[in-house]
Amino acid sequence: MTEPLGISGRISKYFVTSQLTPLIALVAMLLGAFAVFVTPREEEPQINVTMANVLIPFPGASARDVESLVATPAEQVLAQITGIEHVFSVSKPGMAVLTVQFKVGEDRTQALVRLYDTIYSNKDWVSPNLGVGEPIIKPMGIDDVPIVTLTLWTADPSRGAYDLERVAHAAEVELKRVSGTRVVQTIGGPGRSVRVLLDPERMQAYGITTQDIHATLLARTFRCRREAWSAAIAKSPSRPAPSSARRGTSRGSWSAAGRAGRCSWRTSRA
Repeated sequence: MTEPLGISGRISKYFVTSQLTPLIALVAMLLGAFAVFVTPREEEPQINVTMANVLIPFPGASARDVESLVATPAEQVLAQITGIEHVFSVSKPGMAVLTVQFKVGEDRTQALVRLYDTIYSNKDWVSPNLGVGEPIIKPMGIDDVPIVTLTLWTADPSRGAYDLERVAHAAEVELKRVSGTRVVQTIGGPGRSVRVLLDPERMQAYGITTQDIHATLLARTFRCRREAWSAAIAKSPSRPAPSSARRGTSRGSWSAAGRAGRCSWRTSRA
């Protein structure tokens, strides 16, 4: 004796013997083909994700003071903006870096206008006598996110992070020649620092101000950097030939971790 069929069994039995089943299958196949040809599609869909870094200088302040006096109040001010996904900050000596990310789909122009308006309409959130500098806003987008990171390292104990940094700067020059690259940047190298002790009496005798010294050092820094790049290129044992551009080329940024003689390179898709 067979058991009675349930509702799903009766429906299946009906369509197995029904003449409507081939017609329904044909209609479903036609609807699928229609969706394939009509639905818009892109090889690289543009996703509107607006971000911005807000740099607030606080010269001479410790990381703890920067966090309590600058970063935390600034986070509370920026969190009031409409369409914000999240706000987080990094505090370091003399500088607070706040990252603001808007929700996906927010119009980039309108989002940045709201950000600028909020920052400059709330400039009284900190005392003007505290010594906090003017905020610097650097808008970013989805194209500014690195997608490739390469690391330079050496097993030669006679070579350190400074040597690798010079090689990284030489690689920047070659990578920027590749069509489609956007940002190539070295991060984490030891760099150079100069300590300048000012003699007020001699400065007054020669008619020199601190602004003159600052401008001279800044110009010399750029000159030394160009010389370092040129020397690194000249000493490079081999130069990679520029790759031919392909559709959907990459955008890149070079980064270097100056610890234990290590460097990294990043690339983001255009």
